[in-house]
Amino acid sequence: MATVTGRAIHSGLTSSVTLHRASGPLRFQRGGTEVPADLVHLSGAERATSLSADGASVHMVEHLLAALRVAGYFEGVVIEATCDELPILDGSAAPWSGAIAELGPPPPAPAALVPQREVAVALRGGLARATPGEESLAYSVAFDHPAIGVQAWEGGPGAYGELLNARTFGFERDWEALKARGLALGASEAHVIVFAMDGPTRPLRHPYEPVRHKALDAVGDLALLGRPVRARLTIERGSHALHHELARALAAVAAP
Repeated sequence: MATVTGRAIHSGLTSSVTLHRASGPLRFQRGGTEVPADLVHLSGAERATSLSADGASVHMVEHLLAALRVAGYFEGVVIEATCDELPILDGSAAPWSGAIAELGPPPPAPAALVPQREVAVALRGGLARATPGEESLAYSVAFDHPAIGVQAWEGGPGAYGELLNARTFGFERDWEALKARGLALGASEAHVIVFAMDGPTRPLRHPYEPVRHKALDAVGDLALLGRPVRARLTIERGSHALHHELARALAAVAAP
């Protein structure tokens, strides 16, 4: 058992999460309700991935799911949360790694999902494709900002770990608009890389940290499939919603 506590980026509340070893699929626990970490229970994709079941919800799950995926946990963990939004921590998935390590070695990985054919999905200017083959992820972004522009990252499961410390990012120009919508109430430069017009307001951990963070989100979102994916994945100008559509498309063409 291991506990992590921090601030929730959108609600601003203090959120504590306790990880428990337990048999069965990955699942969240809110009060007395279990919320499975799977595609069936997806309930939102606005700036974070949300899950719901029987009136209970949990938001901002993608960073923890990515860290569990990197550690080899496709099942065997119950995630108890004190509020309906997980803490943002430093904006990356890296702070989850220590708590996950306290759980010990993961159970054996389940059989990989093997798509029977190529699939492609498009959404709001983004494109995602999966081609049968050894697992890899190629991710690219294109932002109309001089400090980001076009960036790309590519790697297989053995390289997913290098994505863990890539932080959430946003634009100074959007800050007040988000707060007016009741979002980003707990955000500060301790949790988010802020891009002003002339560049980031604090040093990046990597020149291509934005695309690495988007790829990290994809790893966490695709973890909702509950198993590895034996396919070459390509995502351009992605979003949580596009990642979810790709996961659904993969599930629909999986070999029996």
